[in-house]
Amino acid sequence: MIQVSNISKSFGGKPVLRDISITFEKGKANLIIGQSGSGKTVLMKCMVGLLEVDEGVVMYDDRLFSDKSTTAHSSNGVNRQSIRRDIGMMFQGGALFDSQTVEENVIFPLSMFTNMSEEEKLDRANFCLDRVHLENANKLFPAELSGGMQKRVAIARAISMNPKYLFCDEPNSGLDPKTAIVIDNLIHEITHEFDITTIINSHDMNSVMEIGDKVVFIHNGEKWWEGTNEEILSADNEELNDFIFAAKYLKALKK
Repeated sequence: MIQVSNISKSFGGKPVLRDISITFEKGKANLIIGQSGSGKTVLMKCMVGLLEVDEGVVMYDDRLFSDKSTTAHSSNGVNRQSIRRDIGMMFQGGALFDSQTVEENVIFPLSMFTNMSEEEKLDRANFCLDRVHLENANKLFPAELSGGMQKRVAIARAISMNPKYLFCDEPNSGLDPKTAIVIDNLIHEITHEFDITTIINSHDMNSVMEIGDKVVFIHNGEKWWEGTNEEILSADNEELNDFIFAAKYLKALKK
C-alpha cells in the first residue's frame, strides 16, 4: 500500500498539484488518469522521489518516504534508499539500453543493487523473461524487437528485483490496440500474482475498463474522482464524463 497525504507541488509559483490524498491499494492495478497537463506525471514523480513535494507526505506501507523536510540526503535517506529497492519502474517508451541485449537489460538492476552471482542473475533474468513470454529473446537487441516486445522486456526488467511496488508510465504509448491489451493483461496478471501495489499513469480508457481495479481522475492538479472501473461509467462528475467521452472519441478516430 502507498499513501499520499495532502500532496502539493508548484513550479515557479504555479500550482501543479493541490492537496491530493490517495491510498493506492496492494495487489491492485491503481490507474491515474487525466488530460495532458493535469498533474498525473508530476504526482508519480513525487511518489518515486524524482521530485520533492512542497507539502504533504508519501508513505510506503508504514515507512516514511517523503515529506517537505525530507530529501535524499537527510536523516531519512537510508530509509528512502531501502524503499527504492522495493520499487520497479516501467518508463514511457520502455527506456531500454540500445547497446545491451535483452538479457543484459534485465540483469542491469540486479548488477547495480544486489550481490547475486552471475548464475543467480541469469536465472532471475530467465524467470522474468519467461514470465513475459520472451523465452528465446535473451541475445536480441532492442532494435530487433517489435514495440510490444520492447514493452515486455521493460516489464521483465521492472520486476527483476521482485518489487513490492510497480510504477508504469503510459505503458501502452505507441502500441496498436491489440498489443496494448496484451501489455495491460500482463501487468494486471503480474500485479495479482505477486501481490504488488501497481500504479499506472494512463489516458487509455480501454486500459481503465479492462484492468482498473482502482481509478483516480486528476483534473487541474486536484483529485476530482476515485472509484473502480465498474463505477466510472455511472459517475456523476461532469469533468470525468467529458474526459471519458473525449478519450473514446479520439480512440475511434484513430481506428
